[in-house]
Amino acid sequence: MLPDGTYEVFVVDAAAAGGPGGLRLEVTILAGEQKGEVVAVHAGGLAIDELDALGLPGTLTVVGGEPSLVLEH
Repeated sequence: MLPDGTYEVFVVDAAAAGGPGGLRLEVTILAGEQKGEVVAVHAGGLAIDELDALGLPGTLTVVGGEPSLVLEH
């Protein structure tokens, strides 16, 4: 579990999951105390498929233990 905060990330793995438009993503944290840590998140509504998600940078925000991911595409 990551502490609440904002993390710059990079998608290192992606797979379709959880129905139409759902993805299971593994992202690595690029800076800070958690740099290099790989975190798995489930995302929906990103409007991209798993192949397009690979290699994308993004921002992972954790508030109250709940992650929210925004990818730059």
